[in-house]
Amino acid sequence: MNRRDARERGMFRAPRWRSGFTLVELLVVIAIIGVLVGLLLPAVQAAREAARQMSCSNNLRQVGLAAQNYHSAYQRFPAGYVSFSTSSGVAPTSVAMDPVTWDAGPGWGWGTGLLPFLEATALSDQLRMDEPIWSLANEAAIGSRVPTFLCPSAAGGDAAFDVQDGAGNPLQIGGRGIQLGRSHYVASHGQESCWGECGSAATGIVFTNIYTSETKTIVIDGDAGRVADGPFYRNSRTRFRDVLDGTSNTIFFGEHTSSLSDKTWVGVVPGAFTHPRYESPENGPDAAATLTLVHAGPSGGELDITGYPIIHPVNFPTYHVGQMVSDHPGGGMVAFGDGSVRFISDFVDLFLWAEMSSMNESEVIDWEKL
Repeated sequence: MNRRDARERGMFRAPRWRSGFTLVELLVVIAIIGVLVGLLLPAVQAAREAARQMSCSNNLRQVGLAAQNYHSAYQRFPAGYVSFSTSSGVAPTSVAMDPVTWDAGPGWGWGTGLLPFLEATALSDQLRMDEPIWSLANEAAIGSRVPTFLCPSAAGGDAAFDVQDGAGNPLQIGGRGIQLGRSHYVASHGQESCWGECGSAATGIVFTNIYTSETKTIVIDGDAGRVADGPFYRNSRTRFRDVLDGTSNTIFFGEHTSSLSDKTWVGVVPGAFTHPRYESPENGPDAAATLTLVHAGPSGGELDITGYPIIHPVNFPTYHVGQMVSDHPGGGMVAFGDGSVRFISDFVDLFLWAEMSSMNESEVIDWEKL
């Protein structure tokens, strides 16, 4: 057999080099990819959070503008919530009056008043505001999800929640639980605790029901204390001219994430308790599962070791149920009375925070402290 025949039959073949990665090269590539992912992931997460913050800011701006449009229509801002010493309809678990706050309903909160100005007229039309919140006539509507009241960064979910009593049992009416639509935004009551400043225990205060066609005046057996220094409180009728510190200097709305406790746009149910993640159960409009209001502090006359009142800025580490809380890193969003929205740092000057929370204390706001 000659060489030509052997070559044709494949007996003599030229060596072929196989291409590929060695193990060391593969490990180096994997390590490089891991480093790049580690570098890029925080940037991606930061970009997503920035988008969520912008969405939250837009939501609060819409709420602030809705409040202004409400004022244009009715010459006042919506009440923090509406409640009287007597109530038509059946109270949950036969409780006719909250033993702490003297609230008896109907309980409708500021959020319900803003619905027509948030492109939610259809939902507003479903609410029977001539009945209490917990009326069976309102059972379906009060559990509705309103996207404008939801922060995309908020943890804890955005579904409706059960209203509970002090033992954590659902309050019921007609054998059914009361489920309320969730809100991640709350209105500002001012500096002090909400329920303790609603009037005189001796004489009460006369208000008119602003949510129904009734024109009769009702006397509220309120708690003794100062008049609220924020724009929203029980049966409030705040007007632009009442905000002496200026709407651009006064906080109207802010965040309260579900990671602390459940909040709603609907209003206040007498006798309801919230079950915050970090505290024991509490009731009252600034602590109830139907919370609508928050305050800057102090709470219940809290004093620190030096004797000064304890102020609760955004994300204050005690996580009091009546304070503003946000899941945005480093602070939270607030809307001022002029419709502007600002991001407030966790480390905001405490006295500045208290000054921004009141509407008629004649403070001069030093914005350089923000």
